[in-house]
Amino acid sequence: MIAKTLSAHFDGTKIVLDEPFEMEPDTKLIVTVLPKEQVDLEREDWANFAMEALERAYGDDEPEYTPDMIKKANPEYESRCNLA
Repeated sequence: MIAKTLSAHFDGTKIVLDEPFEMEPDTKLIVTVLPKEQVDLEREDWANFAMEALERAYGDDEPEYTPDMIKKANPEYESRCNLA
């Protein structure tokens, strides 16, 4: 079996996987307990990082591209507008 990282939580009684995963009996596991504050802060940091990157990529000064600016159309792309 290949090593795989799985998300899980403690329901107050037992550790519960957040998604189904088949395992054989006696499968060896490593459990890392994360402080709730650390998980929430890390998630918030990643969300802020993603938003900043999107703001840089799609800023207010981003030009508006129109279909007539395309030099060579991708024949495998299903366009919502007619370029032909």
